[in-house]
Amino acid sequence: QVSLVESGGGAVQSGGSLRLSCRVLGGRFSDYMMAWYRRTPGEQCTSVATLSPDGRANITDSVNGRFVISGDNPENTVYLEMNNLKPEDTAVYYCNAKQWPYSYWGRGTQVTVSS
Repeated sequence: QVSLVESGGGAVQSGGSLRLSCRVLGGRFSDYMMAWYRRTPGEQCTSVATLSPDGRANITDSVNGRFVISGDNPENTVYLEMNNLKPEDTAVYYCNAKQWPYSYWGRGTQVTVSS
């Protein structure tokens, strides 16, 4: 059974940076399609970034140029580096690991950006 442990959220001012971590337990992240999602109040979860098993990274347009997704094999951890944060980035951020037919979620970490 795979479990995902997120950390690194917090409160920052506009223009600040945070790095979210998603530690993968019970499996290797490189075996899964890894992703970061976020949920803002009253909205559905939307994908922010993905990291494929072959190492390809994809960033959604709204945060492209500000967010970077990466993986650390020795730590078995996936990171989301978030720079130049804006108030609209305020959300709960979730880590996800997919390997059909399974999909695993972390509990989420809150990011709050004040203007």
